[in-house]
Order: sequence, then structure tokens, then C-alpha cells
Amino acid sequence: MQQKEEEFIVYWEANRLIEKKGFKQYLKGLTRGIAIGIAIFILLVSGWYTRANMQANAKLSYGILTIALLGIALFMSWLYQQYQWEMKEQQYLELLAKKKKEMKSNDKA
Repeated sequence: MQQKEEEFIVYWEANRLIEKKGFKQYLKGLTRGIAIGIAIFILLVSGWYTRANMQANAKLSYGILTIALLGIALFMSWLYQQYQWEMKEQQYLELLAKKKKEMKSNDKA
């Protein structure tokens, strides 16, 4: 195994539960969610689609829009955190399997 792989295994064994519930990951996802919310808001305000813009002006409440954009941002932060944790967990499990396989091959030799 490479040195980086060994370091990752040691790191993840020590920090996997901390990262599952860590607030830092939520902040990273929150910025992505806010960016998506801002993009939606810009599309609504820009009037790129006239008919949709007329419908939005007739029926849209900016309070509801703000709540919806906040909901999108919060959901994206949760989703990003879960995705990142799952990717690291998958990498950890693959490295453990690789390590176990190497140990078995070394024992046979």
C-alpha cells in the first residue's frame, strides 16, 4: 500500500464519526445551496422567460420564495455532507479490502 492510503485509513478510523456529524461539511454544502438559490432568483428576476415571469409576478410571494430558497440551500448542505461522507467511507472500505488482500497474499508467499 502507498503511504497516502495508509494515512487515509488511520485518519478515517479516527475521524469518521466526527465527520458524519461535523458542522464544517454543512457549511460547505450550504454555500453550494445558496449559490443554486441565487441562480434561481436571478433567473426569476431577469425575465428570461416572459410567460413564466408573468405567472411569477401574478402569484409569487417573495416570502414564500425566500423560504423555498432557504429550504433548497439547507437540503443541498445536508445532501453534500452525506455525499462527501459516503465517498470517504467507500474509499476507506476499498482500502481496507485491498490491505486485507495484500496481507493474505503476503502470508501465502
